[in-house]
Amino acid sequence: MSQGPIHKDNETSKSADINMRRLKYISLLTLTFQNAILGLSMRYSRTRSGDMFFEGTAVLMAEVAKLVTCAYLVYRSPDEGGKDIQKFAGILYKTIILNKLDTLKVCVPSFIYLIQNNLLYVAAEHLDVATYQITYQLKILTTAIFAVLILKRTLIKTQWFSLVILVFGVVLVQMSDSKETKTEGESREQNRLLGFSSALTACVLSGLAGIYFEKILKGSTVSVWMRNIQLSLLAIPLGIFVSFFKHSEGIREKGFFFGYDIFVFYLIMLNAMGGLLVAVVVKYADNILKGFATSLAIIITCIVSIFLFGFTLSLQFTVGASMVIGSIFLYGYKPKPAGLYPDLKLPTSAK
Repeated sequence: MSQGPIHKDNETSKSADINMRRLKYISLLTLTFQNAILGLSMRYSRTRSGDMFFEGTAVLMAEVAKLVTCAYLVYRSPDEGGKDIQKFAGILYKTIILNKLDTLKVCVPSFIYLIQNNLLYVAAEHLDVATYQITYQLKILTTAIFAVLILKRTLIKTQWFSLVILVFGVVLVQMSDSKETKTEGESREQNRLLGFSSALTACVLSGLAGIYFEKILKGSTVSVWMRNIQLSLLAIPLGIFVSFFKHSEGIREKGFFFGYDIFVFYLIMLNAMGGLLVAVVVKYADNILKGFATSLAIIITCIVSIFLFGFTLSLQFTVGASMVIGSIFLYGYKPKPAGLYPDLKLPTSAK
């Protein structure tokens, strides 16, 4: 008789382990395809024929979509909104208005993320999708550097070595003669230096904003979804300013939603959900799995871009890409104290 409860506990534990493994693999697949599809979609949006939408307005609309999504999640959360309008309004007032100094702290990463997302559109326009995807992995380097400088973290030797490999891999990719074959009707001029500069600046901003945002989250009882509401509420007015600063003449002549179609709205939602998806995925996937997902996304991107954009691989590009993929694995492979890979924890809006 006494074996009954023990047997039941073992079965429950076994079932929980199976569910956890299943969630890990689902997370792996979800993150892999999200990373690959986002890069391909952004590149296609900037190279396809037809009217070109204003990237500043797309970034702004992504923030609106993120605000609505996070507000809904807070509203449904038993610990916050509890599906009660008054309770939901009360927690918004308490978190955003009464704690206004805390809200103002979020202005810094909010503005940085906004500029970063605009720069990623520029990078996607001037770099082929495979080069863009690989170059953007330099955010691992910038995140690590800011973690050491701001949070006083210590990286182990293999991590520093992996970052060196990462840099050399990106340099090889940038110096390779791999390129896309221009499709019929594609006449937009591309500036590889501008694209690389934009991607590199976005990597620096990603690392800075990510570490700053983590520092804000530490010791705070405010939920991740509420923090994202704060980010979006501050990013929206900034986004309006940036949109009209960059595209004022075009918006006045052609309208705010010029060039929008179903694909643009899909891209906006993909951008908005990307960072939120990472926040959920990382709950179930460890560092190695996330590194594997990123590496697999690079491989998928390269393969698909061959057929979709006429991308040609060179030996130098292949070697550089392999070095980047290897460095991602090496950075997350060794056991280390929690928090040495801060970029994994952050539900950012860039990827």
